[in-house]
Parts: sequence; C-alpha cells; structure tokens
Amino acid sequence: MTEQASSFTQNLRRSGVWFVASVLVLATSSIGLSRLLEAAAPAVSLALDPLNVDALIDDIASELNGTGNGSDLSVLDARARSALRFNVADARLYSLLGEIRCRQGEPDEAFKFFDQARKLSKTEIHALQRSIDRSIEVGDLSKAVGEIDTLLRRWPDRFPVIAAGMPAILSNPDGYQAVLAAIKIEPPWRANLFSALGQDPRGLSAANQLLLDLAGSNSPPTSKELSAVINGFIRQKDYEPAYRLFLFSLSDQQRTLGGYIFNSSFEPVLSGKPFDWQVHDRSGLEITFAGPRDAGESDSGATVRFLNTPVRNAALQQYIELPPGSYRISLIASARNLKLPKQLFWSIRCVDPAGEIARFNIPEGTFSRRDLSLDFAIGPSACPMQLLRLETAAIAESWRFRYVGTLVMHKLSIERVSS
Repeated sequence: MTEQASSFTQNLRRSGVWFVASVLVLATSSIGLSRLLEAAAPAVSLALDPLNVDALIDDIASELNGTGNGSDLSVLDARARSALRFNVADARLYSLLGEIRCRQGEPDEAFKFFDQARKLSKTEIHALQRSIDRSIEVGDLSKAVGEIDTLLRRWPDRFPVIAAGMPAILSNPDGYQAVLAAIKIEPPWRANLFSALGQDPRGLSAANQLLLDLAGSNSPPTSKELSAVINGFIRQKDYEPAYRLFLFSLSDQQRTLGGYIFNSSFEPVLSGKPFDWQVHDRSGLEITFAGPRDAGESDSGATVRFLNTPVRNAALQQYIELPPGSYRISLIASARNLKLPKQLFWSIRCVDPAGEIARFNIPEGTFSRRDLSLDFAIGPSACPMQLLRLETAAIAESWRFRYVGTLVMHKLSIERVSS
C-alpha cells in the first residue's frame, strides 16, 4: 500500500471513531436533557429520548389529568402498553392502564391492572389510592384502614386527603375498630390524626372515644394528642366534655394537684393541656417552675424574672371552670426590687361571652411571702368556662415602660366562700 493510501485509510478510521464518539456524545446529551425535562416538559423529554419511561408516564398522566382536552384513551392505552415491553416491572404503567380502564367504564379490568401494580409495588400511590376507594365503596373498612396505613407510611404528604374521610370511617363500628387497632401500634401518622380530628367538628366525638380506649392500652394517649382534642371541644364551645377529658387524662400523681386552679403550687410538671398551666414565650421575662420539693422555701413556686425591657400581653394562663357563686382568689408571693411601670395582674375572664370578671393586682417593691387576696363572683348568667391569665397593662412596647425585678408566686388558689 502506498504512503498516500495508508494516510487516507488512517484518516478514514479516525473519522469513523470521531463519528461514533460524536453520536455517543449526542445520545448521552439527549438522554441527559430528556431526564432534565421529564417533569416540566414530558412531551419534549420524550422527543429527545423516546425510551424515557418517566417522561412517558408524566406525559400520559398529564393527559389524563387534563379536562376537556379530548385525549384519546385508546391512544394513551397503546402508548402505555408499548412501554411495558421494555419496562415489564414498572408498577406505574399498570396503574396508568388501570386508570385508563376506569375512564373507559371497565372497573373490573381496571382493578386487574391495579392489583398487578400492587403486586409489583405495595406502595404504588395511584393503585393504592384506588384500592382504598374501592375497599370503602364495598364496605371493607378493615382492609381500607390497612391500606391507608401503608399509604401514609410511604406518602405522609397525602394525609390531608385521607383526613377528610376519617370521620366517616370512624362513624362505622368496623371502621372505628380498625382505626383503633392501627393507632395502638403507634404509626407515624397517629398524632396527625388527632390533630385533624380536633379541627373537624364531625370527628371530635370519635377522637374523644379513641383517647378513652387508648388509655388502657400499651400506647396511651400523649399530652399533645389530648390537647388537640380538648382544644377542639373548646373551639366548638363544648366546654363540659373538654374539662371531663382533661380530668380523665390525669394520672394518680396529677390528681393530687387538682382544685379550682390546677397545680396551684406550680410544680414543674407542665403538660401543655389547656386546663394546666400554659407558659407563653415572651421577650423581656423568664418564667420557671419549682415546687417546694425542688427548691428552697423562698424560691418555691413560679419565678418571673423581668429583664429590664417592655413586657406586653399575657405570659402565663390556664382555663378554669367555676360554677356560679362567690369566690376568693389568694396569692402568696415574694418580690425583689420589683418595678412595674404598668400594672401586673391576674385576670379572670369569661371565655364565652367574653368579658373580664375580676382583676387581681400585684404590688411593686421587695417583700417576702406576702398574702394577697381578692373576692369576686361568677354571676348566674351563662359563663361555663373562664380563663385565668397573668398579664401586664402595657398597650405598646415602649422603652419608657421597662419591667424590672423578680416575682416569686409560691401559691395561687381559688376557694369558694359563702355569699
């Protein structure tokens, strides 16, 4: 072979290698770009890479989710079936085929596909949701709740959709027992369930019963779950069951703290429930609880430290339930260099109808275990529940009105007196 022919052959080989490399680079770039666009523009993604099953699924799902776009279901069916040849184990394709069959009015055929999708992936979301709907429709609520548990463990963001149907499930005895059995093993969605039921008037009664039934189990209700339902009753102005649930939730040790004011000596056992002390974060002060067993005699109770700044709004509160009658609120308190540019006081307010019943002022200065008291009355007109709050009279957070010093409230109590 001549030198010229040899050079031509080498150049041809180099050109072939370059061409193949170029094709590979272009193919790789197309696939990469296809992946990048598969969610935002599935049709463009498919044009770049016809074998991109994720883009195909997004495109078909987009067609199915569209309304009034005249999508040809038989065409979508053919596209999904064609993709199955290369993706026989993709549960999502079977779900799409099932949905297409549902749209075509063939539910039995549809659920063959949905069942196949579930065999391939127990948590395939669309097949799972369809299966839940069907189980509820045929009245198999035990199966439906089991599927709901599976769905929410894998797809917790679906909870709001499920929550809307929970009151209806719980209204059925079989559904109630299935939900109770499910939450006894403490699934991750349990707290959300009580929060949702507490927000829904239709679910309050069932939520209350669930809490009562859980009380004797190995997974008793938490303070957060109890508070969600108690607050739900309060929002509905259903105060009596709210208070009964609170009393029911108390342990033997907590029952010793009972009275018109719960935990009147400020033991450090806060539960966060509405009929227990609720401490609000407020700039300008710190509140700590130390019962007589946890502190010296001079520091036992609730200590409020003011940080030489303005203080506005309530810092400490508790719902109470006083029937009509005459009462005396008493406070044993100590103070060190207490300066109150605006009043600091305990208020007793009627929750519904809203209005102040009494205001119990706290004095300035330095003093030790001073006894303070105020008589007041709950009138015969309806005031089924009251709110006890420690608050200031400051309206605006002006630096001219800075609260300074320390207040220790050793005991705060309310007792009934003869009128």
